[in-house]
Amino acid sequence: MFSIQKFVYKLNIILIFTFILSLSACSKIDMKQFENNTPNLDLFSFFEGNTIAYGIFEDRFGNLKRQFRVNISGKIENQTLTLDEEFLYDDGEQANRIWKIKKTTENNKIAYEGQADDIEGKASGSVSGNTMNWSYDIYLNIKGSNIKVHFNDWIYKQSENLAINRAYVSKFGINIGSVTLVFLRGETAAQIGPLNLNSW
Repeated sequence: MFSIQKFVYKLNIILIFTFILSLSACSKIDMKQFENNTPNLDLFSFFEGNTIAYGIFEDRFGNLKRQFRVNISGKIENQTLTLDEEFLYDDGEQANRIWKIKKTTENNKIAYEGQADDIEGKASGSVSGNTMNWSYDIYLNIKGSNIKVHFNDWIYKQSENLAINRAYVSKFGINIGSVTLVFLRGETAAQIGPLNLNSW
């Protein structure tokens, strides 16, 4: 016997998967559209030396969940950029992440690969004009548990001393939130930083 309830249930499942697939399709952005944007972003030159950052994490509904600040020290040795990042969150939590990043150039395309202790595998991506996009799986400590999530990470250089970072966070292909950071370097960072990471 034909069941209306079963039909509606199956239809809802199909619609949900179609919606998720459509989001994935829309998220693929052609990097060529940024190639004429200036100032050009070179990750090594931008992050060499001292950088500071202010950031927020919002859930998928746009609700502010966490705020944080970061002191970043960048060194270039053996064609590798090492970023030592010290974090302070608004709830008092402190954290550290050390990135090891390598750059390759092929057919005038600049690409980067990065590794850190809480990154599974490698972060990888490319730069075009003032924009960098890379993605990676990272383990975040959420309520005492390490949970693996995926970051689709975008950096937009606005001036010689300022860049904006927007990262979209997902789990099983479903958006769970976003991270926004403002990076300050050079004289701009020196006028403000280093930031106080002992207390919020």
